[in-house]
Amino acid sequence: MDGQFTSVKTDRDLDQDGFVDMNNDPDGKTSAALTAAALATSALLAACGGGADSPSANAAAGQVAGAPPAPAPSAAPSVSISATEASRFLAQASLGASREQIARVQALGYAGWLEEQFKLPGNGSRWDWLVSKGLNDATYRNSQAGFDSTAWRKLISSPDTLRQRITLALSEIIVISIDGLIGGGWKAFSAAAWLDMLETNCFGNYRDLLQLVSTSPAMGQYLTFRGNTKYNPVTGALPDENYARELMQLFSIGLLELNIDGTPRLDDGKPIETYTLDDITGLARIFTGWDFDLAGGKADTPDFMRRPMLQIASRHETGASTFLKNTVPAGLSGADALKAALDIIFAHPNVAPFISRQLIQRLVTSNPAPAYVARVAAVFDNDGTGTRGNLQAVVSAVLLDSEARNSLNLSDVQFGKLREPMLRFLGWARAYKATAANDIWNIGNTSDPATKLGQSPLRSPSVFNFFRPGYVPPNSAIAAASLVAPEFQITNESSVVGYVNYMQRAVSNGVSDVDADYSGLLPLADTAGALLDEINLVLASGELSSDTLLSLRAAIDSMPAGTDNRRKQRVYAALTLVLAAPEFIVLK
Repeated sequence: MDGQFTSVKTDRDLDQDGFVDMNNDPDGKTSAALTAAALATSALLAACGGGADSPSANAAAGQVAGAPPAPAPSAAPSVSISATEASRFLAQASLGASREQIARVQALGYAGWLEEQFKLPGNGSRWDWLVSKGLNDATYRNSQAGFDSTAWRKLISSPDTLRQRITLALSEIIVISIDGLIGGGWKAFSAAAWLDMLETNCFGNYRDLLQLVSTSPAMGQYLTFRGNTKYNPVTGALPDENYARELMQLFSIGLLELNIDGTPRLDDGKPIETYTLDDITGLARIFTGWDFDLAGGKADTPDFMRRPMLQIASRHETGASTFLKNTVPAGLSGADALKAALDIIFAHPNVAPFISRQLIQRLVTSNPAPAYVARVAAVFDNDGTGTRGNLQAVVSAVLLDSEARNSLNLSDVQFGKLREPMLRFLGWARAYKATAANDIWNIGNTSDPATKLGQSPLRSPSVFNFFRPGYVPPNSAIAAASLVAPEFQITNESSVVGYVNYMQRAVSNGVSDVDADYSGLLPLADTAGALLDEINLVLASGELSSDTLLSLRAAIDSMPAGTDNRRKQRVYAALTLVLAAPEFIVLK
């Protein structure tokens, strides 16, 4: 059974490298599609400047990431929303636009669509899907079998596309990685439980989320505080400090004290550090005594990975813990000490701007204006009812803000962000209703940048995510302009070519058992202009320039039309070209 998640064959004719076999092309025109893909690769390499470390990255720097020159008040609900505007909204708020979702945004308005999405149910948990496939059998204890499938299934097919987008965003802010889930086995289930937890709480309260994160078996495994024990005066062994450090540095307050607008607070012109080594040492005492809740049983089933960790009193440090200029008093139980510590962290003024800015970066633009950050952070601090940390209100504030919705930002070369590879792939899959007929979703691990996407769900190489929020491509115009471009950290010559080749194969042949539906495009295929206009709207929100469209139309027009097979080849080529176009790669 394990094999079904690693090698599902298709009945298509492929060459040994996985490309369409041009020797089995009755019309002899697949080569034209591949030539078009090669042209697209060249264009994308030029747009990416040959990689994050290349001086020629300057060519595209102006298209990536930035802040508009002047902030505006929050956007009012639109009376009339064009299809292009709706598609652009979905590029920020969902995992991919479709004709149906575009129409829904137009009918409900931005706020109305968000409200509908907040209320939508999902399509079952990742955990339950693994169980339904029999992967909770003891033979899979030391296997990751099924995780990639259950993760991709949710991202591609779950109707609650906003919830899935925010779950993905949070998984890149509060990071674990399946390969780092050491001790206990059942990695697929531990990772699935983690994503299910993020999904369930992504519209809840951030303080509650910190509680769940801090007692999660997955986080206990990944940042090594599961089984953490108090100071041993005989051996000199100290509590593990990994989680205490990253909880502050990455998941809550960051390294520097911030103003409400996300800019650093200064003391005599210098930034102020938020914490010291003593703060880490003090906070680490809180995370002693936590371990798996085996409920009196054994680890021969994965059920304990779904339960919060519990306290073992004999291992917990009961003395006082001092950090961030506060003290958790001595004598508290482990659970009460954790609650008090998280309350201290959550009350820190940095939490609102630190988390708000990263959510803006994940959804809208790499370099939001300070006023944009301040408006969202103000909602984080008070959702209008006196509640702090309401993620549903924060998500709405991010997506409805004037900086996100203002169409004038389309011409601002500093506004926007590079689409991360997973979102490019999901944009295609969602737009054309990709499905897995046998419900295996055997896309697999897509981390290899040379042959796949260079990114895969919950497979970050470190706790710092696939890319850091403050990454600056060296020797670039982005650096010269004092801007950041996080996604460029995983962009180079190899990943650009690997992405285009992977998407060419996915478009033409699907990915294992996952196939797209092009029935809406085939009637347009004989007319290159109509075909490209439709793809441009749905995938690129109408952002392809007239020059780009002219070049792509010439490429498609060079391919014969008039038969079903030739129409398919034209659709494949058009999709590949748009997916590789710089105006699609850069989300505006």
